[in-house]
Amino acid sequence: MRRRRFVGLTAGMSAAGFAGAWGAKREKLRAAVIGHTGRGDYGHRMDVVFRGLTDVELVAVADADAQGREAARKRTGAPRAYADYTEMLTKEKPDLVSVAPRWTDQHHSMAMAALREGAHLYMEKPFTPTLAEADEILSLAEEKNCKIAVAHQMGADPHILRLKKEIENGLVGDLLEIRVYGKMDARAGGEDMVVLGTHLFDMTRYFAGDALWCTARVLEKGKPARAADARESKKENIGPIVGDAIYAHFSMEGGVNVTYISRGAQRESAGGWGLELVGSTARVRIMANHPPTLYLMESEWREEERVDRWGRWPAVEPYHAPEDGLEGNYAANRRVVKDWLRAIAEDREPICSGYRAMKALEMIHAVWAAGLTGKRTELPLVARGHPLAKVA
Repeated sequence: MRRRRFVGLTAGMSAAGFAGAWGAKREKLRAAVIGHTGRGDYGHRMDVVFRGLTDVELVAVADADAQGREAARKRTGAPRAYADYTEMLTKEKPDLVSVAPRWTDQHHSMAMAALREGAHLYMEKPFTPTLAEADEILSLAEEKNCKIAVAHQMGADPHILRLKKEIENGLVGDLLEIRVYGKMDARAGGEDMVVLGTHLFDMTRYFAGDALWCTARVLEKGKPARAADARESKKENIGPIVGDAIYAHFSMEGGVNVTYISRGAQRESAGGWGLELVGSTARVRIMANHPPTLYLMESEWREEERVDRWGRWPAVEPYHAPEDGLEGNYAANRRVVKDWLRAIAEDREPICSGYRAMKALEMIHAVWAAGLTGKRTELPLVARGHPLAKVA
């Protein structure tokens, strides 16, 4: 019933442009934010994603922590604040909900409660701790015809979208291989793979399609990791993790080979976290950030010497003009949110969809399943619980 309020939304609109699309007399869309101070807080500025959208009214924020709730109310300008997000959802009936905490332990319950009220969701990553929870969220969203976008912001970056088209048109020749590098900071290994690898695996699927199978080597203090080595992150609740060094290989449906590495000792030699797309004639390096930066390497043989030339790509354009006057993470979120709103209007999946987030999580879980068993793991995974759940 609420979808009619989105009809007329078109591509490429600024914040002010939403008003014209719906018409001056149309009712504003009601938005709400769910956070939890001390348990994931408000993620990467997920509390302010509705700011500046003139046809969206932030009506309330929910936070079980009293001090954090008041701070969020002042920060966001929300007229009302609730300790219980279920009460907020029941009373406010929002059209749009931002599920903000970085911690994933409450994502399922928050998302399901919002979907039951018919709200469309913008969710912080990682999507959920388990594939079973992700499946339930996606199933209810389909039943309610609600659209879910997840904060995999690189997926909506204009240069990433352009790169996909250019690769399809032969920019690198035949795409043969993707080398995926974790951030490899103090979280190197399992924590890095969950917190930041979710971005990278989402990008991997965007360029290479679905993974068919995975093999992996997961180490803990130089030895093969065991299920008994699994632990919780010391900083945030993202489910159990294992491994301080991870090497994984995926075979993708299009014939592309994918490797993933997260090992602190290789951070300098691997360079910045991101992806390197290896083609038959050229390579592209995506340095992950907000915004990502892209480099193109072209090679040629001169007599018996090979010459490689790296340069920014695209080379002749201003790099990432602000989005609606916003920069950095604010702009990155705005691009995802604008596509999400257009997807609602057009009754299609958002670019950074919940389904894509589930498939990225599935690749992460496949690494652990393969690493702990020492066997090739086929995808999609049949087991939808957490591969480390028995020791969580």
